Amino acid sequence: MNFRQVHLDFHTSEKIDGIGTHFSKKQFQEALKIGHVNSITVFSKCHHGWAYHPSDANKMHPGLKFDLLKEQIDAAHEIGVKTPVYLSAGLDEKIAKEHPEWIVYDRIKPTDRPHFLDFSEPGYHILCMNTPYLPYLLAQIKEVCERYDADGIFLDIVGVRVCSCPTCVAQLIREGKDPSKEENLKDLAERVYANYCKKVRETIDSVKPGLPVFHNGGHIIHGRRDLAHFNTHLELESLPTGGWGYDHFPLSARYAQGLGMEFLGMTGKFHTSWGEFGGFKHKNALRYEVALSAAFGAKSSIGDQLTPNGEMDLATYKLIGAAYKELEEKEPWLDNVTPKSDIALFSTEAVKKVSNASAGAVRILLEGHYLFDVVDSESDIDEYKVLILPDNTSLDENFQKKIRSFIDNGGKILASGKSVLDKNTDKFIFDLGAEYISENEYCPDYLRPDFEIPDMDTSDYIIYAKGYKCKTTGKELASRRNPFFNRTAEHFCSHQHAPSSGEYGGAGITKGNDGIYISWEIFSEYASCGSLISKRVVMYALDNLLGEEKTITTNLPAQGVVSLMEQVRENRLVCHMLYVVPVKRGMNIEIIEDIVPVFNIDVKIKTDKKIKNVYLAPTMESLPFESCTDSISFTVPKVDCSQLIVLEY
Repeated sequence: MNFRQVHLDFHTSEKIDGIGTHFSKKQFQEALKIGHVNSITVFSKCHHGWAYHPSDANKMHPGLKFDLLKEQIDAAHEIGVKTPVYLSAGLDEKIAKEHPEWIVYDRIKPTDRPHFLDFSEPGYHILCMNTPYLPYLLAQIKEVCERYDADGIFLDIVGVRVCSCPTCVAQLIREGKDPSKEENLKDLAERVYANYCKKVRETIDSVKPGLPVFHNGGHIIHGRRDLAHFNTHLELESLPTGGWGYDHFPLSARYAQGLGMEFLGMTGKFHTSWGEFGGFKHKNALRYEVALSAAFGAKSSIGDQLTPNGEMDLATYKLIGAAYKELEEKEPWLDNVTPKSDIALFSTEAVKKVSNASAGAVRILLEGHYLFDVVDSESDIDEYKVLILPDNTSLDENFQKKIRSFIDNGGKILASGKSVLDKNTDKFIFDLGAEYISENEYCPDYLRPDFEIPDMDTSDYIIYAKGYKCKTTGKELASRRNPFFNRTAEHFCSHQHAPSSGEYGGAGITKGNDGIYISWEIFSEYASCGSLISKRVVMYALDNLLGEEKTITTNLPAQGVVSLMEQVRENRLVCHMLYVVPVKRGMNIEIIEDIVPVFNIDVKIKTDKKIKNVYLAPTMESLPFESCTDSISFTVPKVDCSQLIVLEY
């Protein structure tokens, strides 16, 4: 897979004429060179349903007079740039209007966009792969494979779609199943998607065996390993300004890396998100986003959108080039890497959408400069030192056995909320120094730590998240303090909530033989409120559990990001250090504009490798270092957006 990819959107209405009239092979190539691009996803078919080439399986856009797809592929290949080909699979507005009976009818979530209940407003309608639409789509895929030198197939807007269309209802009735029952609809949706993926693979392989294919569902695969492996690689759609934010990609990447598949991080050049014409990020934002992908072991893809006349916007490719030029120089230290991680975060990302608990945990881990991976119940956790079970994690029986083995081999747990509570017995599954009593009747209430916290004094700290009453059976690290009362019409005090009464309300944080327990949904608290006390107590717990086994210690400021990769074949460790400060502007959009460098960053890395040389990449500037029996220390003179430090052994 190529490190420097562009995803070229081209969703163009049939109401626009003169399609591709300004396309120029020379100008197309010039843009790719300026952008330092080595792969560009080009269009066969868009969301509107039109082909951008002569087609027997589809209809060419009425405003297009030549084979735009072929011209783009030939121009790119001439300068060594690869060309995966895009087909809109789940959306095809032309065919939706011709065959409305092929549209997905979702009775469970009828108002979810991007499909609508009628055609009275602008937008697209999702097509059901259980209808004759599937063979229609497969013919288009086969035609592209037969007629064009595609370097891969990208299929968009697909996934498991619960559907009550006439075809799906009729099938369930034939099978003797009640189509009004949600479980039957969901089961059929799973089978329909699996059949779609199987048929796509068979169709591609009948022409070009093994050609890469990716089925895009708007994000990773929501923890579905079975769905992930329908792809040859993963493209993690995560546009920070498009609603994902800057915390989203690290969570997704750290989960994807454990699947053993190549993957890339997909961002965009847009100020907001897809479909924006004339919107541009600052080049520093793309520099950071590309560096962030590299820090987490991913290649990069930057989204662009071609205007109807087919002319590439050189301002866009100068912007992209600012990021990709730096990436190109760093590539020798980025490929074939294995992450070094101390902590496994068990995340609901592995089973559904990103939760507040996952988001809060990732933010604390990043700001605390911990090395971590994201795992699910199928992951091997034996090599980690600490396992985080955040807030309301549900543990099946098999994963509980894995955790017990992990603990028996020296691993420790950090749990919070109800994540280690047996639902049948209301008892904690593991010994974390606490005995469960009940959900706490006071919310919010107060946390009083019995340990010193950097930059903070001892006090009763407000916690807004839900808490649980516990009795200490091990060592109590912090206690709960009750407010005078909950805020009601009869009882209220001041503008928000009652102050602490000072009354002891039970254990707040405890430590047992198996790890540490925090009796609030502390990770959701940090995601929602960002309170410093939430982060500090989690960091204290992690440092307590890791002890001397923490791999990296650094004074990089909190907004910095650190990762450590190993290139085994090259006998070297590669430390990534990044530092920027996103700010929120407009409608809650995170913006990166100014990058202020930081200087003289101290780093200590615990390693059993005998380090021979330390240098900065790609400049090859040597760094002085001090070696101890099991660690190495050095100072990074400057981090300007990002810096690679290479440790050869």
